Amino acid sequence: MNHLASIIHLFFLSYTVMLFVRVISSWFPREWQYKKFFHFLAFYTDPYLNLFRRILPPLGRVLDLSPIIAFFVLKLLEVLLLGLLR
Repeated sequence: MNHLASIIHLFFLSYTVMLFVRVISSWFPREWQYKKFFHFLAFYTDPYLNLFRRILPPLGRVLDLSPIIAFFVLKLLEVLLLGLLR
C-alpha cells in the first residue's frame, strides 16, 4: 500500500472509531453528553449521521438504525477511493 493509501485508510479508520464511540455514547447518561470529549465527537460526527437520519429516522426514542447505513457508506467510500488509487 502506498503512502497516500495508508493515510486515507487511517483517516477512514479514525472516523469509523469516532462514529462508533459517538453511537455508544448515546447509551450513557445525559450528563456525559456535555463533556468536552463527547461534544467534540458530536461536532464532527453528527452532521454525517444526520444525513442518514433524514433517510431513515429513528424508530421511537430507542432504535436508530441510521448508523448502520452510515458505517456501510463510509466503508464503501473508502473502498472506492482506495480502488481509484490503485
